[in-house]
Amino acid sequence: MKKTPLFDLHLEAGARMVEFAGYEMPVQYPLGVKKEHLWVREHAGLFDVSHMGQVMLSGNNVKQKLEEILPVDVLGLAEETQRYGMFTTPEGGISDDLMFANWGERVFVVVNAGCKEQDIAHMQSSLEGCTVEPIEDRALLALQGPSARKVMSNLVPEVADMVFMQSKRFAWNGVELWVSCSGYTGEDGYEISVPADQASVLSNALLSSEEVEWIGLGARDSLRLEAGLCLYGHDIDESTSPVSASLNWAIQKVRRLGGERAGGFLGADKILPEFDQKPAQKRVGFIVDGKAPVREGVEIVNADGMVVGNVTSGGFAPSLSVPIVMAYVQSELLDAELYAVVRGKNIPLKKTAMPFVPSRYFRG
Repeated sequence: MKKTPLFDLHLEAGARMVEFAGYEMPVQYPLGVKKEHLWVREHAGLFDVSHMGQVMLSGNNVKQKLEEILPVDVLGLAEETQRYGMFTTPEGGISDDLMFANWGERVFVVVNAGCKEQDIAHMQSSLEGCTVEPIEDRALLALQGPSARKVMSNLVPEVADMVFMQSKRFAWNGVELWVSCSGYTGEDGYEISVPADQASVLSNALLSSEEVEWIGLGARDSLRLEAGLCLYGHDIDESTSPVSASLNWAIQKVRRLGGERAGGFLGADKILPEFDQKPAQKRVGFIVDGKAPVREGVEIVNADGMVVGNVTSGGFAPSLSVPIVMAYVQSELLDAELYAVVRGKNIPLKKTAMPFVPSRYFRG
């Protein structure tokens, strides 16, 4: 298995390591998943996300060419700002989701760990005449939680003024940090790309604050579930369209039917009509009646016992003290009486808006 530049620090911190996307990654620390989760909601958590793929794009018309493989507004994105996007398939599915930042003549992209090789190959074959450069010598950290802004600005004062989805570069300790005001928890915070040989130094500088604790993959998953955020390979994949995944917001009007640059991306003929014609199923959130967690793969039935959907992410929500799930359900039955089938028993579900826990992104 591959190791991130912070592997030794995780062992020193007592992490329990597991395989994830080909890497040996920390799933939890001695604090435990529930306490780690609540620590992020109350203080600041530090995550090692160096397994993610960092890629730099450059070349003539790179942004125009990106719009041929992303269904989002690339050309209209302001400089030093980032945006959520996704690679789509000719059949209208999602082959991965990602973040990309406009750095003037360059575009910085972060893709999922499990898909990065295929994503890089896809960009290399699609962005003709452009340079697609995988970044192999940098680590990636995420600092998340209500104390993250204070802690990070103690090291780099300029980050205090950053607002949600800004992406900037700053000098620190003789190196350049690539900092975005974003994350995967629903909390305010930052994602920080740092040269690999300075990753431990930066981590220890952040951990020197009593407000910061290491957080593992276990709490990362429960935090993103409470935030209503999709996990690729679970809540979205090549069988789900952006509209059925309730990611309509990610496709700006300029790329939709009637927009100035409508379509022109893979699967547009399948995806765009769904804005007016409901997809067969939709991703929705439910609170589970009772205390038993409902896990991925559980079937959802209506009052007549007919299977009408399935759970894609589920678990106990520490911030709410109840189990929650994200699931795909037949569109015409979204307001029906629905149940999760757990060990032969029908558990009532209450449809609820997402995010389950209100987001606290800093927008200025």
